[in-house]
Amino acid sequence: MNIEAFVITLATGALAGWLAGTILKGRGFGIIGNIVIGIVGAVVGGFLFGLLGIHAGGLIGSLITATIGAIVLLYVVSLIKKA
Repeated sequence: MNIEAFVITLATGALAGWLAGTILKGRGFGIIGNIVIGIVGAVVGGFLFGLLGIHAGGLIGSLITATIGAIVLLYVVSLIKKA
C-alpha cells in the first residue's frame, strides 16, 4: 500500500466513523476512535455485504460500505455496554 492509498483509507475511515456516530446520535469516539471505528466498520460492512452478494466499488461504494459497517459495529458495542 502506497502513501496515497493509506491517506485515502484513513480519510474514508474517519468520515465513515464520523457519519456513523452522527447517525447514531453522538456515539462517536473522537477523531482517532472514529478512524478506528470506520476502518473496522469497513471490514464488517465488507463481510456483511459479501454475505448478501453485494459488491460496492469505488470511493463512494467504499464509504457507504464502511459507514454501514461502522453503524452496525457501534450498535453492537452499545448493546454490549448496556448488558
